[in-house]
Amino acid sequence: MADQEARENPAPAATPAVRPKRVSHRGRSAGAKISSNQQEGKVEEFEPFMLLPRGPPPLKEFLDICDVDVLKRPQEVNKQEHHTHLYSSDFLIVRRAQEFQIKITFDRPYKPAEDKFAVEFAIGPSPQYSKGTYIPVFPTAERQSIWKGRVIETSDKVVTMGITPSPECIVGKYMIYIGVVTPYGIRRTRRDPSTDVYILFNPWSSADPVFLDDEEEREECVMNELGIIYHGAYDDVSERAWNYGQFEFGVLDACLYIMDKADMPLSNRGDVIKVTRVASAMLNSRDDDGVLVGNWSGDYTYGVPPTSWTGSVEILLDYLNTKGTPVCYAQCWVYAAVFNSFLRCLGIPSRVVTNFFSAHDNDGNLKMDIILDENGKLDRNRTKDSIWNYHCWNECYMARPDLPSGFGGWQVVDATPQETSDGMFRCGPASVAAIKNGQICYPFDAPFVFAEVNSDVVFYRRHKDGTLDIVKVNQTHVGRMVLTKAVLHDGRRDITNQYKFPEGTPEERTVLEKAEEFGCQREKSSLSKGDVDMEMLSLDVRVGDNFNVTLQFNNHSDQRRTADVYVTGTVVYYTGVPSAEVVFNTPKVKLEPQQSKEEKVLVRGEDYMHKLVEQGNIYFIATGKIKETRQIITAMKVITMHNPKLIVKVTGSPRVSEEMYVSVEFTNSFKFNLENVDLRMEGPGIMALKYKQYSLIAPGTSITWTETFSPRRAGSTKLMASLDCAALRQVYGETELTIQP
Repeated sequence: MADQEARENPAPAATPAVRPKRVSHRGRSAGAKISSNQQEGKVEEFEPFMLLPRGPPPLKEFLDICDVDVLKRPQEVNKQEHHTHLYSSDFLIVRRAQEFQIKITFDRPYKPAEDKFAVEFAIGPSPQYSKGTYIPVFPTAERQSIWKGRVIETSDKVVTMGITPSPECIVGKYMIYIGVVTPYGIRRTRRDPSTDVYILFNPWSSADPVFLDDEEEREECVMNELGIIYHGAYDDVSERAWNYGQFEFGVLDACLYIMDKADMPLSNRGDVIKVTRVASAMLNSRDDDGVLVGNWSGDYTYGVPPTSWTGSVEILLDYLNTKGTPVCYAQCWVYAAVFNSFLRCLGIPSRVVTNFFSAHDNDGNLKMDIILDENGKLDRNRTKDSIWNYHCWNECYMARPDLPSGFGGWQVVDATPQETSDGMFRCGPASVAAIKNGQICYPFDAPFVFAEVNSDVVFYRRHKDGTLDIVKVNQTHVGRMVLTKAVLHDGRRDITNQYKFPEGTPEERTVLEKAEEFGCQREKSSLSKGDVDMEMLSLDVRVGDNFNVTLQFNNHSDQRRTADVYVTGTVVYYTGVPSAEVVFNTPKVKLEPQQSKEEKVLVRGEDYMHKLVEQGNIYFIATGKIKETRQIITAMKVITMHNPKLIVKVTGSPRVSEEMYVSVEFTNSFKFNLENVDLRMEGPGIMALKYKQYSLIAPGTSITWTETFSPRRAGSTKLMASLDCAALRQVYGETELTIQP
């Protein structure tokens, strides 16, 4: 009967999920939320003081404006003094809390005693003084607004006026009007888009919350377009160059559009804490149609592989030009690099940081669990926690008036969608100083970041009845090293000591005790130290080569020891997620008293080459049991396969506007075809992104790709190139050059 009813009354087809329509503000507020910098409010050319049925009379006897010059050319005073001369923009770009100049030409000489005028700044569709979206600036000391104004110079009909935006003003694009007061009303200049002005954060002003009192740091973390992102393993660090491109044409508009797309109220856009928190969510597309779609699957059919990108410009401009269509695809370093471009473009000091062996600990217990069977063999089915070989996030510099003194400075922000924070995939800003000192109760998301650098790796032995015994705790594996680019040169800077005290010090114990007060739990088991230890030695391997994994055993006792060892080699994504097992070996090692001995395990290229995933990581874990003492021994190592390099060569006279040539060379040294090969090449200030595809590169053959370019500006820079295909990811090359004026 039930079956008959089911046939007669089939379940209704599932309706496709649709996003609900935006609900009107009517009945809840007097007007819609003001959250668009692109929309413009109408500003009347004449604002009457009284009812004028026939309109205003002729106003020829009153002051009139002939021209407004905002001094917007790169070589003029405003962009030079405000450090905005590198922006490729036809508009004036200045920084808040610092005076800039405009020249106003009237129809007659300005008379301060008789003439009254104001420079009016408006932003958004409904400018209001109380919201900070309409600001009149007056030339006299007797009457001032929240922005300061003064007459710098008067010459015949030309008045040069100095204007100082407030340190907390909205960051964005403002419209400028000149309003002259007459007995009948205010007469304004017509809307002139060419006089629009962008106002940014100002790390050069001590009044701005993003003030960074170090000129070299400012030059690196605000003005430098070239970045280096570290990846690989802590004992085998690799580098990739990145073009942040924060000064390229259209990038500033794209960054402002991101805040529009987030529906961020204009009145909040002067608060660097709110701006970075909103942007942390908007750089990923998990819940808000943000900039980048994350993809760790290895299938990039419908987008660009994350390893193929060489810079942020294409990504940001694609997002702007498609009106907010998320760009495919990204992984953590792409999120961090594009976020870095956003922050530097708006004037917020920032840098990309790489944490080697980063724990993704979503339950806050500071433990990454590895399960072994009774013989010490890894139980892959029950080991679910993963440790990322590395993870990239950002640090940005700001004051934190919402936190106790001492917790300003560098703050962690992370756009990679890992866990939700206040209902959205975002992270930070979290004070680095608070993380180091275990003060993880303060906003935002400090416990998550604390776990990424402080978790323990805990090995459990699982008995046949299902019970678990802790057999080893490794307290130094996670957060092994935190790197960022050095200031004004291409070296590395180890900033691990900014996140944590050295392992085993009294300060570290105090920090962990403090963190426990706020809910974090660390493994406290006290285990006796065994008399045999095992270490896996480092090695440098080219992709496709045969190599040996070397295990070194040390017997510290005065008796013989026998170790039954299990060595597993698994191809893993850089997130630590396993893909395929390529090595399994079970050596039996006999050790004489006080003996040190090496055991080698052969890994053949033919066994792993066809199973490699992007970034070419093989995770080796050796576990075993000492027969005489039942001691469990363990060792872990990530081996990163090194790919071939692209050769980038430049010829021609390195001068601005002179035609030059760049060639990219590559040889397929493998025994298989490379199909559908994508090449990209770009250089900040000298060459926009170029793209080329080869359908096939046969074994043993070489390609040479040559392009012309004309440098747009002088200075030291790089040309960087990438090669990417399904069979070979993450092949890079670069060359440095200095362009003369």
